[in-house]
Amino acid sequence: MIRVGLTGGIGSGKSSIAREFARVGVPVYNSDERAKELMQSDAGLRAKISTLLGSRAYSEGKLDRAYIASRVFNDSSLLRRLNALVHPKVRKDFEQWADQQKYPYVIQEAAVLFENGGYKNYDKMILAVAPREARIERVMERDKSSRKAVTDRMNNQWSDEKKIPLADFVIENADWDQTLEGIARVHAKLLEIAENNSTA
Repeated sequence: MIRVGLTGGIGSGKSSIAREFARVGVPVYNSDERAKELMQSDAGLRAKISTLLGSRAYSEGKLDRAYIASRVFNDSSLLRRLNALVHPKVRKDFEQWADQQKYPYVIQEAAVLFENGGYKNYDKMILAVAPREARIERVMERDKSSRKAVTDRMNNQWSDEKKIPLADFVIENADWDQTLEGIARVHAKLLEIAENNSTA
């Protein structure tokens, strides 16, 4: 089975692309959702997050995402330390999940696979890209965020220009019809690669 990473900067539409792969039958692991679940349910991880960020990281026993975001998105050192706690747990959870799948390939959707070197763990990498201004407007609309809040988050991620040379496939997500065509091409190619691997 081929393990595929799917990533893209904030507002690139990687989640919409992931949903389309899932719609055609590809098993897709959503790292953000699973990270939130693990940050809530894993007692050891909760303790480490509370030590790092203080007791306010959990409000009435529930993960306080707004508080955590306010602490880490303007403090790259703190964000790195939080990721160093969460990412290994998510990686192990993904591997256990992937081992249970029966499809020719699986996708792990995650926000920062190039920045943290995680891309090296995959057989193939898909990068979602979109024009910067479109990304800003999407996130402002989606999260009801200010332009500054969105650009602050974007500045914690690598530019598309830095990530494109490391990607096996790039899906441009400016026009959805063209995005769907790109997804179909990548899907067919990954099935072909998986088939060749299984007969090699």
